[in-house]
Amino acid sequence: MIESAVGNLAPISDAKIGCPSGLEPLVVSSLTEGADPSAFVKAQGGNGFSLELLVRGAKCGGCLARIEGKVRALPDVEDVRLNLTTGRLTVGWRGRALNPHAITQAVAGLGYGVAPFDADLKRSDDKKEARELLKCLAVAAFAAANVMLLSVSVWAGHGEMSQATRDLFHWLSGLIALPAAAYAGRPFFKSALNALRVGQVNMDVPISLGVTLACAMSIYETMKSGDHAFFDAAVMLLFFLLIGRYLDVTLRAKARAAAGDLMALRATAVTRMDADNIARSVPVREIVAGDRILLASGERAGVDLEIFRGQTLIDASLVTGESAPVEVALGGRIYSGSINLGPSVEARAIASADDSLLADIARLMEAGEQGRSTYRVLAERAARLYVPVVHTLAASCFLAWLFVFKGGFEVAAYNAIALLIITCPCALALAAPVVQIVAVGRMFKRHVLVKSGDALQRLAECDVVAMDKTGTLTLGRPVLVLAPEDKQTLAQAAMLARASRHPLSRALVNAVGAGPLAQDVVEEAGQGLQAVLEGVSVKLGSARFVGLDPKLREAQGLTHAEMWFKWGDEPPLRFLFEDQLRPDARAVIAGLHARGLEVELISGDRLPAVAAAANAAGITQFTAGMTPRQKTERIEALKAKGRRPLVLGDGLNDAAALTSGHASISPGSAADLSQNAADLVLQGDSLLPLLAAIDGSRAAKRRMLENFAFAALYNVVAVPIAFAGWVTPLVAALAMSGSSILVTLNALRTDPPFRAHKRRKDTATPQGQANHAGPAVVAR
Repeated sequence: MIESAVGNLAPISDAKIGCPSGLEPLVVSSLTEGADPSAFVKAQGGNGFSLELLVRGAKCGGCLARIEGKVRALPDVEDVRLNLTTGRLTVGWRGRALNPHAITQAVAGLGYGVAPFDADLKRSDDKKEARELLKCLAVAAFAAANVMLLSVSVWAGHGEMSQATRDLFHWLSGLIALPAAAYAGRPFFKSALNALRVGQVNMDVPISLGVTLACAMSIYETMKSGDHAFFDAAVMLLFFLLIGRYLDVTLRAKARAAAGDLMALRATAVTRMDADNIARSVPVREIVAGDRILLASGERAGVDLEIFRGQTLIDASLVTGESAPVEVALGGRIYSGSINLGPSVEARAIASADDSLLADIARLMEAGEQGRSTYRVLAERAARLYVPVVHTLAASCFLAWLFVFKGGFEVAAYNAIALLIITCPCALALAAPVVQIVAVGRMFKRHVLVKSGDALQRLAECDVVAMDKTGTLTLGRPVLVLAPEDKQTLAQAAMLARASRHPLSRALVNAVGAGPLAQDVVEEAGQGLQAVLEGVSVKLGSARFVGLDPKLREAQGLTHAEMWFKWGDEPPLRFLFEDQLRPDARAVIAGLHARGLEVELISGDRLPAVAAAANAAGITQFTAGMTPRQKTERIEALKAKGRRPLVLGDGLNDAAALTSGHASISPGSAADLSQNAADLVLQGDSLLPLLAAIDGSRAAKRRMLENFAFAALYNVVAVPIAFAGWVTPLVAALAMSGSSILVTLNALRTDPPFRAHKRRKDTATPQGQANHAGPAVVAR
């Protein structure tokens, strides 16, 4: 429906809309002239309605505040959420008095593009922006290299080169620089123009002004056979600025689609049983509460279900964090995203796909991403001061030379342009991106992948760690820890286990090693395996399967992941499995404490398993049995107290918490969704790269602050020189290039060697605080 509507709206109007924060505008179809967005309004029950739109051109916290504030001021609007990562604007209101057309008009009136929300369209826009910046960067690099060759010749031959030769070199420089500047400067020119259109001023305004005036003054000087021209400074300025812009965009684009990837885990089609008992495959979006669903063996649940016929074994590890497969019988629930490991079962849909657990997690993830979008990085904070200061200085320089020093209009304009060029933010633009690229490369060598451009700064600011258990603190796979000592019994049990893909069977086979497979093995899904060995009937499976009373075992507290092997009429023998800690878990927890970080374990697993893992790792504060929403609420509670949590998780049930954290990390074994939602990914089974990531992020933040301090010092020195009229094109080019090179060299400085246990300078290891109210309770 959305695609057809977009097609119908395309002819109405094409308007170039830009971001007042400094990003390139896009050509978008407008919904504001003649088209009615009512077709995209959803009823929310009662008298509530909602509308989802794609806002294009909004990238910074200022954009978010302006858009949300404008829409929230409309009558009857109760909820407004703009996700800067996905571009999704969600508006909720009560009653029919509000015309949806007013919403689109409010957004477009601020200078932003608006269209029906389409995730594929957003991804296409991101790729287009990166391609355009790369092409502009290539043109600027070509022009800068060639113009500098000509300029160096002019500088070197000063006093000896004839006027005709100098003029020829200036004209050749202009022939190269002018078309290159016009093409490569488009991202800055368009952004500045659209900012001015809506009454805003951004950092691209002085950049565009400096480049334009430098080219104009250079043409004037060349036409009158002047000694100096600024062609080289103009194209070099664009070259350095485009490097920073492209690096920032490419890093930022890697962390966009986590919530969209979540929907890939939801089945696109399910098998629904009709009234005549015929099974039909239908799209998951057509399912409503009460529909009868057939969940086949190996199939992923598309909606939340309740079994009314049959029983099975469910892999819910990505959803609940439960490390072992879960047996689900009559009346049991299967959450969307879980995989049926057993036989087919019939179940009723508890809710539609939009109200399922997966959809709930997706909404939590978007809310978390929205919070991150409002975060202002160091470069943005510095840029907010740059624009008014540079404008004021350039204007003051022009007026001073025109009226105070009586230099005339030409000299005043020359010195003001020189000041604009020499103070243009090359070093400022490179200060953060270059450090990020260097830090990302060094972390890669230490088995850490960095996916978000501002993740390093956010990670450096974290003061508490909230981590999942299964697959994060532990390896996430069962390991045989207790078995009969008789090697023959082990070998016989493994002969049956090799016929199954059950996780515990795989763990048993891994422990025993290669060997023969029993013949004619019969597997009862969710129960166990049965065969005949040496003329004797043997079984391998659950306690109930081999004839033991599971209720009696639960009363005795024997609830670990286990399998039983029964040989004929002999008493069954027990195999015990546990999800073991990662080998360096305890050392890493100690290292986190030594770095001043508190550590808290939040898990959806059972309380005994969580308590055992926490005690073994040295974690004093832990909570078990948490749902995805409860994990997210815990992270939000920490943030409400002024804390900055670093979240570690690997499962689907951790995805929302990962996006809610101030920074987030997933192990390399995590689900694809969790890796996409996280800022950083650890490679391998070791947790030691976590400490390397924290040390590296803190070092990177120090380098960024040093670069910003140098950029400020550079301007303090450069401004008086330019104001005094001593800046020639040679001085401007050398100063601009030199500042950028020094910023880059500072980013390349070698950090101290990584140490797993870094001694703290302040206080001793902090102790955990009292546990919050939660689903399961834990005492220290």
